[in-house]
Amino acid sequence: MKNKILILVAMLAGAMSFTSCEDFLTSTNTTSANQETYFDSDEALETATAPLYNYVWHSFNDKLYYSMGDGRSNNLTARWSDYIYPFTNFTETALSPGLEEAWGSLYSVIAQANYTITNIQNFSTASVSEEAKVQACAESRFMRGVAYWYIASLWGKGIIYTDTAAQVADPIVPAHRQTDVMEFAIRDLEYAAANLSEVPANPGRVTCYSAFGMLSRVYLSMAGLTTSGAYDGNNIETNFNDGVRNEYYLDLAKQAALKCMEGPYALLPEYKQLFAVATWNNNSESVFQLQWLQGSTDAIGWGGNNGLSAYFSWSTNVGETNWGNATYASWDMVNEYDPADVLRRHATIATVGAVYDDLFGGGYVYNETEQPGEYDNKCNIKKHVIGTIKDNGQSYQQSSGVNTYMMRLAEVYLNYAEAVLGNAETTNDPTALEYYNAVRTRAGMPTKMIITYEDLRYERRIELAYEGQYWYDLIRRAYYKQQEVVDYLNAQERNRGYEWDEAAGAYKMAEDPGEGVSTATAQHLLIPISDVDRGRNNLLNAAPVAYTFGEREVDVTELYN
Repeated sequence: MKNKILILVAMLAGAMSFTSCEDFLTSTNTTSANQETYFDSDEALETATAPLYNYVWHSFNDKLYYSMGDGRSNNLTARWSDYIYPFTNFTETALSPGLEEAWGSLYSVIAQANYTITNIQNFSTASVSEEAKVQACAESRFMRGVAYWYIASLWGKGIIYTDTAAQVADPIVPAHRQTDVMEFAIRDLEYAAANLSEVPANPGRVTCYSAFGMLSRVYLSMAGLTTSGAYDGNNIETNFNDGVRNEYYLDLAKQAALKCMEGPYALLPEYKQLFAVATWNNNSESVFQLQWLQGSTDAIGWGGNNGLSAYFSWSTNVGETNWGNATYASWDMVNEYDPADVLRRHATIATVGAVYDDLFGGGYVYNETEQPGEYDNKCNIKKHVIGTIKDNGQSYQQSSGVNTYMMRLAEVYLNYAEAVLGNAETTNDPTALEYYNAVRTRAGMPTKMIITYEDLRYERRIELAYEGQYWYDLIRRAYYKQQEVVDYLNAQERNRGYEWDEAAGAYKMAEDPGEGVSTATAQHLLIPISDVDRGRNNLLNAAPVAYTFGEREVDVTELYN
């Protein structure tokens, strides 16, 4: 088994380089070494699916996770990072840096998930149990479904395929409609919910509860894209300002969230524990984390490492690699915090005078430990900054050894509350209030007796800041309140400077407006497919087409009984 792991890791390390010069579909089959003999045990299938938790997501994690989730939504200001500021400023074009890599990063996940499924189905020997085959295929479909949700959300269309080898042989195909891509993601995740085990074979592996949690998110998206009832290819919403979502999918989102909550999850007692090295990986609140390897890149190889901390660490005193000095919280984000929301603010952004006992040997004071006054006109991102190897014993250059949150229980609680709120202005539903207030209570915030959309928007933004989610919250709202969201984007004071006001003991907005920001329109709710990918496949320039679905594999009624 050890030899199989080494073979697979070596192949993956080489496979991750394909996106720079090859078509995004041209991916090495990373599970094909001696196919006739490789899949000879249940343990071999576990090894084959392991890279779906790290290597195939590496490019996504390296840039797209936060450049869209937090850069596009104006949680971040990064005026010199060309994979962030064009998206923050609404100035991106099909030639913008990062677009080709963004599209390719998600299709890397899809390509490898397809390869894994195909190889398991075609090459598993008689010694592999049927249970193990179903579990491994369900894990693969979970990952593929998540990737397709991102594609549908970001580009509003995508190429759906299940046979990577056939697609590579004939890559000039049209994209499919957004609702079809979203439906494909739903079917993958429903299959995963129906077939994944309740208990992970190894720590960090997804379970049926993980799939239900992810479904609660995807159903909320589909609720705004369709009119009424289950999707049939025709009930596609065309009025994005009618303020109404499909009750069918809102109800499914509630049911999926409740199913997820039946799992073994619990909120960590303290918010800061979520981002402390000792309690970060695979904790009780984690529904789905990318599973990164610990150690230097020389030791573990490139692709299994988490380099996020390098992009946010602002000095050599707080990280082994420090490229984050000019990447910091936007004024709109800093100004968003309720003054009482000190616990989450402290764990998320660094403010003047904030003390961090996990940095600089236990006594780092922001704006004082460094040259005094150096950071009094910004707030750097703390959430992914965990210190140097002297602080925690595991931080290497571009390899923090901590996992990436893809979904936490707190989001599932808020998904449930949003689904209950539905098309109403307010809700005082006791169960929705229970879960919504559980998130606030953990943050030291007072409970509420009524929930509005604005309550949820604030809670989601602050709770999940710099976890790659806020942009998707906004575009989900734009499916049925489009002009409201466009107006909100244009009122965010993007690129606006700010500075610490010593007398007031708070940050204040600079007088000069932010520069280089274009006016947002409905067109900016999606990003363009890169000119490189459109050149490779000219059918991506055409209108998307319908996807032909087969019979449903999972009966939704049975799934939620």
